[in-house]
Amino acid sequence: MSNPASTAAATVALASDHAGFALKAALVAELRAAGHAILDLGPDSEASVDYPDFGRALGEAIASGRAGRGIAICGSGIGISIAVNRIAGVRCALVTSGLMARLARQHNDANCIALGSRIIGIETARDCVAEFLATEFEGGRHAGRVAKLG
Repeated sequence: MSNPASTAAATVALASDHAGFALKAALVAELRAAGHAILDLGPDSEASVDYPDFGRALGEAIASGRAGRGIAICGSGIGISIAVNRIAGVRCALVTSGLMARLARQHNDANCIALGSRIIGIETARDCVAEFLATEFEGGRHAGRVAKLG
């Protein structure tokens, strides 16, 4: 995982529900150790919580510019990705491989990814995060399509 400057644009925000807490905690620790600026939006335990609350917080952090990229985690990745995508200006892609994460950045200018903690393991999650953070938007023919997303 790369070592970006500590600016709001380089800040990575993470949020999960209770099912994604352990994976989020592992990724937060690894990203911090790699020198990334982290905005951990919770939760802070495996106590039951509602994923829409944490998805909204993540989406708002991205939309407001408090973070440049976001990682959302729940059991399947589906519910929290829907919650994040309800915030204008946020493009959250549910990914299950590094290739999907790379294409989400290259072709869709995704500024957030969602991971399913009950679907993928830690190694796949690491690969998804590494590709997501290392990949830039290609623009070109994709720019007009992304602009239509609003």
